[in-house]
Amino acid sequence: MSDFNYQNNGGYYNYSYTPPPKKQKKKRKFGFFKVLLCCVLSAVIGAGSAFCVFTILNKNKTVPQTTNEPVLEQNNVNINVDEEAASVVEAVAKKVTPSVIGIRTTTSVMSFFGDQEASGEGSGVIYRKDGYIITNYHVIADGVTNRADTKIEVFLDTANSKSYPATVVGYNISADLAVIKINAKNLPAIEVTDSSKLKAGQYVITVGNPGGLEFMDSVTYGVISGLDRVVSSDSDVSLIQTDAAINPGNSGGALVNTKGQLVGINSSKIVAEEFEGMGFAVPSNTVVEICDKIIKNENSPEPFLGVTVSERYTSKVLAYYGFPSGAVVLSVTEGSPAYNAGIRRGDIITKFAGKEIKEYSKLEEYLKKCKVGQKVDATIYRNGNYYSTTVLIGSNNLVE
Repeated sequence: MSDFNYQNNGGYYNYSYTPPPKKQKKKRKFGFFKVLLCCVLSAVIGAGSAFCVFTILNKNKTVPQTTNEPVLEQNNVNINVDEEAASVVEAVAKKVTPSVIGIRTTTSVMSFFGDQEASGEGSGVIYRKDGYIITNYHVIADGVTNRADTKIEVFLDTANSKSYPATVVGYNISADLAVIKINAKNLPAIEVTDSSKLKAGQYVITVGNPGGLEFMDSVTYGVISGLDRVVSSDSDVSLIQTDAAINPGNSGGALVNTKGQLVGINSSKIVAEEFEGMGFAVPSNTVVEICDKIIKNENSPEPFLGVTVSERYTSKVLAYYGFPSGAVVLSVTEGSPAYNAGIRRGDIITKFAGKEIKEYSKLEEYLKKCKVGQKVDATIYRNGNYYSTTVLIGSNNLVE
């Protein structure tokens, strides 16, 4: 304390400090080693302190172990992304492939060079174990329009070249669906799920025969790009859009989810450079509804006209625009009874089978009362004029 001088100056203290005289340092042996020892001790103490703090701050946390594989961590579940995707597609292919078959149609045609054969190949899906198979209408269309000269064959797998003769049970041209049947039992029918639960971005897998039977049981995968797509003026059926590869020959094949359940039947593809990667499939709910109806009516065919009608134009809407009441034709299937009778898109069917059509729904009601092979009169309104025609009622299936 003798080194400090305190002076009270009106309640304030002044401090002055006189430094002590410098003492001359004495040289000591082993000074360098003592300094080094202090440094080491300081480092150890510092590391120990840091460890204590880190332990306190991370008391309830665990450190994941490092691996050489890419992993995705969420909710304490580690998923190897690459291996998971590969194993799912592989497992789905193994489950679904036995339920997807190959179809070949062979038609005898007359030409300048004499009788020749024209063939086409596509895919199908085993719907029931007793031989019912779903495919696209256009795959077996020759078996409908030229049934006397067309042979339909079904190939169950690539390992066996044996084919089964198939018959057409029925079809829905507007939805591009058909049911064929082979004489076989205990077939591996595909598992079907509810397509209304699908969401955009969901992974899907296709199994089919792109390019024909040579590439049978090909597998591709992608995502659902969109739902409720209408891509054809000849149909009002809503389709599933996917970027999974769908090529000629894939038609009629299976679109399935990651559980191997059918969500759609591959139907078409927009083939254009600017639309690459846009494939379409008929949703499984639509497939089941239409195909069950076809199978149910196999031996009691429903009358077939071949038109789709717009539900937008009620009698009130038509009257507002100055048109007569009737059923506005949205599309006409080429080669159908309506097409052959001269009915076209945009016509208003005002009379059918001798009865006036007050609302569009009446057309279907009157059609159901007709018989296959019956000729009925119809009146259509087109461009301000009325025209009369005769329609030969067709069948929704092939009954000899």
